[in-house]
Amino acid sequence: MPLFWKAYRSDVTDFIATLKERDPLLEERQRSGRALLWDRPQDRERLAEQRSDRIPQQSYVYQSKV
Repeated sequence: MPLFWKAYRSDVTDFIATLKERDPLLEERQRSGRALLWDRPQDRERLAEQRSDRIPQQSYVYQSKV
């Protein structure tokens, strides 16, 4: 290992670090945006109903039913 060894830091990591330095509220806005789309309460009864309503797929989908 060289005497003045420095850990590798990619250009993308540097870019993200500078973005966070310029805009300190960036992560908070990202989390609130994620909460709008993904963090939603799940209705377990509805999920169970949807799973039970599925039609089983045939083993080879491109074969006609003979």
